[in-house]
Amino acid sequence: MTKNLTTAAAIVLGAALVLSGCAGTTSGAPSPAASAPEKSIPAYATALQTQIPEVMKQNAIPGLVVHILSPERGDWSATFGTGEIGEAVPMTLDDVFRIGSNTKTMTSTVILQLVQEGVLALDDPISKFLPDVPGGENITIAQLSEMRSGLYSYSFDPGFNATLDAEPQKVWTPDELLAIAFTHPAKFAPGTQYDYSNTNIVLLGLVIEQLTGMSASAAFKERIFEPLGLQHTFLPEPKDSSIPTPHAKGYQFGTNVETIDSYAVPAAQLPSALNGTLLPINQTDANPSWAWTAGGAISTVDDLAVYVKALVGGGLLDDATQKLRIASVQPTVAGQAGGVGYGLGIAQFAPGILGHDGQLPGYSTFMVYNTNTNETIIIGANLSASPVDGETAAVVVAKSIIAELYGAADVPKNNPAAPPTTPAG
Repeated sequence: MTKNLTTAAAIVLGAALVLSGCAGTTSGAPSPAASAPEKSIPAYATALQTQIPEVMKQNAIPGLVVHILSPERGDWSATFGTGEIGEAVPMTLDDVFRIGSNTKTMTSTVILQLVQEGVLALDDPISKFLPDVPGGENITIAQLSEMRSGLYSYSFDPGFNATLDAEPQKVWTPDELLAIAFTHPAKFAPGTQYDYSNTNIVLLGLVIEQLTGMSASAAFKERIFEPLGLQHTFLPEPKDSSIPTPHAKGYQFGTNVETIDSYAVPAAQLPSALNGTLLPINQTDANPSWAWTAGGAISTVDDLAVYVKALVGGGLLDDATQKLRIASVQPTVAGQAGGVGYGLGIAQFAPGILGHDGQLPGYSTFMVYNTNTNETIIIGANLSASPVDGETAAVVVAKSIIAELYGAADVPKNNPAAPPTTPAG
């Protein structure tokens, strides 16, 4: 779902690896052929140069950036399609994206840094820091980070989504978002189930600000971006709805109210969406303050490659805390096979393949690091989700890449990162 910013943690690794159906490119857009430099490329890239444009056609994805780092197979970066529907505006490897829920990994990273500094403990109740959370005395910091608090996600609220549509430049405060969430009852007792909720990560953002004495934006910069040398990654201040140049324009099929339950376009309208006569909405400059520490960050594929390697392989936490983070991953559905799961702000897509994905109105991104092969896969798209089935656009493409690199047999077949009744994104 657009507003739920859910990680697709295994949709990527879903059963629909066999591509089906054909459709034209978005009307007026150039054919999404790769624009990588003419030079020798890895064998896997030769196959993907054909596969990726087909996936884009079948899902009306205007533009794409792919960045793969592989010590043994060879590195490959390429751009596809257009940065503006109806215009010949090539995507570039330097394009900046709104990275959605990849931001969640950053929030939990700072929380874990504070844990290793002895400032808080994972089993501290959220009521210790924010006493007004309903049932907060029984909800721990770990349960918030692991999506096991039971708190309702404000981003499913119909009134909230209506406001997003009516006032795209509204500057949301964390208190406003939490007030919406707390009008809804908890979904289950803390720790008993998994349910992906943006409310959890907004609460953790407030804890970060309280304990560091600085804004979440400043804390991210000081504790993550500067140490890793990420020069194009930041969490915007709430009033800032701009996105740096260069960037593609970002698109979404349907309004926020229309996409509460699914990004999929109604069946009767799907042919028009795929042939370009039904155009998506331009969401490029919509204010992301409603996502804040749950999904408001901005980055590039190069920066995300550096970041996800540190997130998964180490470099932002001490060894003990890093091991704790990786060990925290557990299936989102009891007894679930395939190695897919979620932990302390980190998703596992398959054994050894960890990271996250992100979706915000207009953009979607995907980042993983494979500890078995030391390979990194980063994808940025200027479409939130496929109109075909509502699947996150970057994740749709990641399916092809993962299948090409690792084979369909290695791909788990369910999606633990979102409840069965909720679309991913």
